[in-house]
Amino acid sequence: MFSQGHAGANAYARVGVQTGVMGASPHRLVVMLYQGARQAIAQARMHLQQGNIAARGEAITKAIGIVESGLQQALNKDAGGEIAARLDALYTYMSHRLLQANVQQSEQMLVEVDGLLATLEDAWIAIAPDAAKMAAA
Repeated sequence: MFSQGHAGANAYARVGVQTGVMGASPHRLVVMLYQGARQAIAQARMHLQQGNIAARGEAITKAIGIVESGLQQALNKDAGGEIAARLDALYTYMSHRLLQANVQQSEQMLVEVDGLLATLEDAWIAIAPDAAKMAAA
């Protein structure tokens, strides 16, 4: 289906991502999770608009996996207190909305979840200097 050139480019991209993950701080890893989930949602929107049902489902499944297995699992509910509990509930909500978006073929729901992730990503990026200071201490 893909030419040799695409396979090489994909392999190169995977190595780049793996290298980025291995050298990333915990704070940067969370940013990468937000970016990955948002990218998967963007792909789902594109596939929804093109009527590509299987690819849409794969992209939404990827976004749900990042939210549940990445962001939600990374929460420290003991140390995070109320903030972690609220994020946990928000991540659960996002997962449900993504599932509904797939079933109902709703771009509006995809846009909603992307907006929530964008807000969290922006807030997470904004605290980067404080996170770096804490890590250095």
